[in-house]
Amino acid sequence: MANSFVRYTGNGSTTAFAIPFTYIDSAHLSCTVAGANTTFTLNAAGTTATLSSAPANGVAIEFRRKTSQTSRLTDYVAGSVLKESDLDTDSIQAFNMSQEAIDDSGDVIKLDNADFQWDAQSKRLKNVADPTANTDAATKNYLENTWLSTTDKATLTNVNSNIAAINTVNSNISAIGTANTNATNINTVATNIGSVNTVASDITKVVAVANDLAEAVSEVETVADDLNETTSEIDTVATNIANVNTVGLAIANVNTVAGANANIATVAGNNSNITSVAGNSSNINSAVSNATNINSVAGIASDVTSVAGISAAVTAVNNNSTNINAVNSNSANINTVAGNNTNINTVAAANTNIGTVATNVAGVNSFAERYRILSSAPSSSNDVGDLYFDTTANELKVYKSSGWAAAGSTVNGTSNRFEYTATANQTTFSGSDSNSKTLAYDAGFIDCYLNGVKLANADFTATSGTSVILGTGASVNDILMVVAYGTFQLANISIKDLTDTPAGFGTAGQALVMNANANGLEYANASSAEVYGFEIVDIATNPTLRLTTTNGGADNISSTAYENFDEVQYAATGFTWSLNASGNLIATV
Repeated sequence: MANSFVRYTGNGSTTAFAIPFTYIDSAHLSCTVAGANTTFTLNAAGTTATLSSAPANGVAIEFRRKTSQTSRLTDYVAGSVLKESDLDTDSIQAFNMSQEAIDDSGDVIKLDNADFQWDAQSKRLKNVADPTANTDAATKNYLENTWLSTTDKATLTNVNSNIAAINTVNSNISAIGTANTNATNINTVATNIGSVNTVASDITKVVAVANDLAEAVSEVETVADDLNETTSEIDTVATNIANVNTVGLAIANVNTVAGANANIATVAGNNSNITSVAGNSSNINSAVSNATNINSVAGIASDVTSVAGISAAVTAVNNNSTNINAVNSNSANINTVAGNNTNINTVAAANTNIGTVATNVAGVNSFAERYRILSSAPSSSNDVGDLYFDTTANELKVYKSSGWAAAGSTVNGTSNRFEYTATANQTTFSGSDSNSKTLAYDAGFIDCYLNGVKLANADFTATSGTSVILGTGASVNDILMVVAYGTFQLANISIKDLTDTPAGFGTAGQALVMNANANGLEYANASSAEVYGFEIVDIATNPTLRLTTTNGGADNISSTAYENFDEVQYAATGFTWSLNASGNLIATV
C-alpha cells in the first residue's frame, strides 16, 4: 500500500474522496483527473477531498503528496531555543520525502527477483516505437499494419469466425482418421444409400429375421421349406383364409367350450331340473340380487338371536335417537375434552386466581399495553412511560415525548471502545468488530476516529444505537475507532454526608486538606493561585533565567511581559525555583 498517494476510478457520481495519508501542509497535496491537474477542497479534518464535479465513469483519479524537496521548512539559527515542533517539522519533511521516493520507485518497471526478468506489474506499455531489431518488442500497431498483410488479416478473421468448427474437428481427429482408413467401405455405402435407408427404416424387422436365422430351429427356414413342398399347408390355409379368420375372431369362445366339455354333458343329463328352475326364475333373481345381505345375516345369526332377546332396550334406544345422534356429531369435541382432562383439572384448581384475574382484567390489559417484548419498536398504542424490551439490541427502552429511547445506558461503565477495519469505500459499520464485540451506544454520546483523527459530528451519523454511517466511504484497511460513553446521573449529596469528612463546613476560602496525623481530612486555608513566568535574558553575554510571579495575586503581569515569557507554570503560592549543577530547573515547596 502506498504511503504518499491514493488512486480511485470515477463512477460518474462520487465527488468526495478520502485522503488516507498524512501531510505537513495542504499545499503539498495535488490531484489529477485523467492526468490533468484538478483543484479540490478539504474538509475541516483534512481527511476528505471534494472535487467540484464528479469524474466520469472509468476515469483515473490520483491524490498525491509532493513534499517540497527544494525548500527546507525548518531553519536552525545559532543560539535559538530548540522546540519540539521545529524538530518534528524537520524530521517529518525528510520522512515524507523518503516515503514519496519509495512510492515513486515502486511505480516503475523493475526486475522480478524470482527469475530476474522485467516485470510490468500487469500494466500496459504505452507510446512504444515500432521494432527495428530482431530482439525488439513488437507493438500492436506494427503487428496489425506492417507485419500482417490485408490477406493475412482476412484469413485470420475467417479462422476466428470458424474457430468452433475447427475445435470440433480437432476433438474428433481420431474418428476422422478411422473414417479415412475405411474410405472404400464408406464409398460402397454411399453408392447404395437408397437401399441402406430402406433397411434402416425397417431395422427392427431386419434384426428379428437375423435373430430367427441364428436359432437351431428357425421359423423363417421352416416356412421356406413348406412353401417348396408339392402340397403346402401354408397354401391350404391361404385358400381357406376367410374361415380361418372367423374362427380366429371367436377363438376365446372356442377355447371356453373346449374346456367345459364335461359340464356340457352334465347339463344335458339334468334337463328336467333346468326346466323347473327356469319356471321359478323371478324368485331366484330376487334372491340373487340380495345375496350379499342374505350372506351377511347368515354370518351373524347368533347376534340376531341376542338382539331379539333385548327388543325392549332396542326400542328405548330408538326412542332416544335424537340425543344419541347429537352426542355422536360432537364426538370430536368430546374426545378433545377427554384428552385435556389434566389441564381442565389444573384450571379448576386455579379457579380463585382466575377469578382474581377476571376481576382485574382492566389492569392486566393495561400492563400488556405498557410493557411489550419485541424485536423492533412498536409503532402503535404508544404512551409516554411505556416500556418494551428490544430483543435485537438486548436492552430495555422507554417511550418519551421524542420517541423510544434506552431506559438506561447501553454502555456498561464509563465507556466502551470498538475497532473496525474498513473495506473499499465502506460507509456503514455495525455488528461484531475486530475484537468480536458488538457495537452498541447511546445516541449523542459517541466519538469516532478514522486512522487516529477525530471525526467532526458532521462527518458521520450515529442515531440508531447499533451502527455508524460515515459521510464519505473509507479506504481499504482504514481503522475506524468508536468510543461509546456511558450515561448516568450523579446523586446530589452533601459533603458532610461523606465518610471521613468534618461534620460542619469551614470558613470562606478554606479547603479540605489532610490533617497533621495523616489520618483524616480537615478544613484549612488554601494556597492562592500563582503564575510563574520564566524568561532567558542576556543570551549573548550572560545568559540568565529570570522569574516573574504574581506575588500571590498582589501583582499583575502585563500582556507584553506575558508574551515575552519562554515558559509559564501555574501552581500554588510558595514554590521556590533553582537551577542544579546540570542546568535542570528545580521546584521546591
